Amino acid sequence: MDRAIPPPRFPRRRLRLATLASALIAILGSSLVAAGTRADAAEPPLSQGRPVTASSSESGGTPASAAVDGNDGTRWASAFSDPQWLQVDLGAPATISSVVLKWENAYANDFTIRTSADGASWTTINTTTGATGGTQTLNVSGNGRYVRIHTTKRATQWGVSLWEFQVFGSGGSAPPPAPGGPIVRVAEFLADCPYSHRLPDDPIVFPGLPGASHMHSFFGATVTNAGTTLANLMTSPTTCNPAVDKSSYWVPTLYRDNVPVEPSIVTFYYLGEGVRSDVVARTQPLPLGLRIVAGNAKATAPDSTTISRWSCLHAGHVPPGKDFVTCPAGTMMESYLDFPQCWNGRDLDSADHKSHMAYPVNQNCPATHPVPVPKLRQVLRYPVNGDPSHFRLSSGAGFTMHGDFFNAWPEAEMARRVNDCIRPVIKCGADGRP
Repeated sequence: MDRAIPPPRFPRRRLRLATLASALIAILGSSLVAAGTRADAAEPPLSQGRPVTASSSESGGTPASAAVDGNDGTRWASAFSDPQWLQVDLGAPATISSVVLKWENAYANDFTIRTSADGASWTTINTTTGATGGTQTLNVSGNGRYVRIHTTKRATQWGVSLWEFQVFGSGGSAPPPAPGGPIVRVAEFLADCPYSHRLPDDPIVFPGLPGASHMHSFFGATVTNAGTTLANLMTSPTTCNPAVDKSSYWVPTLYRDNVPVEPSIVTFYYLGEGVRSDVVARTQPLPLGLRIVAGNAKATAPDSTTISRWSCLHAGHVPPGKDFVTCPAGTMMESYLDFPQCWNGRDLDSADHKSHMAYPVNQNCPATHPVPVPKLRQVLRYPVNGDPSHFRLSSGAGFTMHGDFFNAWPEAEMARRVNDCIRPVIKCGADGRP
């Protein structure tokens, strides 16, 4: 009788070992995959949630902030022209290793990536030409607190549009925490700029002609004279707080009994008011180098076009007027003047130094001047009171009060204040913080 031969035992051991090995490999494999996933997980970009601004926005629904919100379903879109730019404030110096651009269909063929330590002087770390859109990863090497994409050629008839603008590297800082105190819902930031000097010069109306103007009192940049240029201002000492404001502001000098009197308190407010809330939300920074004259130095009488006002500090019972007012003893006479807040989006000056700007109409910027910018309000408080017959301006009567402004705010500092104070309607101090 044949005996059944038992199956060999070693295959069973091999099978058991193979099963254990497979399980072990599976466990190790999953661990390796998990470890690999952790090691390769992308860190959030330095740019995400940081303050951002742009040269323009197509509409209130495509703001600059949409390009750094981490949401691929929201986008920034520019106006339909070249060039355009978008920049982000990383909050602190950073080493930049790559930039990722996620373009919408309206992309740029030609552009540069630039970095800056102060928002004023820029270094190009990448130049791209002939781009075809989509998602672009640019390996770069640079340093700076501010990173900007500057586009010079659009691929379509539209503007340029980014779903996301992502900056990677090391350094920077976390987005600032929410302020501890209550937020005051007033769209405002300011600069306190005491008196600097007095000259019969006007670098806007009479550039290069020293002594050609009536006497002016200057505030802010201390170097201002008839020959002043933007380059002069950007390196000038300043009387302003904050010291980053290198702008120059000037007004006709006030005289009391033919003796010049300078204001003891000088504040320049930048405001988002006088327009609808949706217009405030799309306010753009005042462009670097912008020059504006507000008021009428040649007025012969107060009329409906007189924009300056005189009043008395701590004497609200005295009605304000277009000419000097009688302020009681112990008070100060003050002057208010609002500059126009609608820009034509093109010119930094014009022949009459006014036509490139406009005042709002029906709480909106007119089609001829479609770009809303912060309203500049100059407030001057003079240590005088009493009979107005003792006062005159170098330009004439009180209703000839006017103001000149030559903008030299660093672009990034102006942009941060517009982004953090004006658009969200938050009252900020001289440091541009709530």
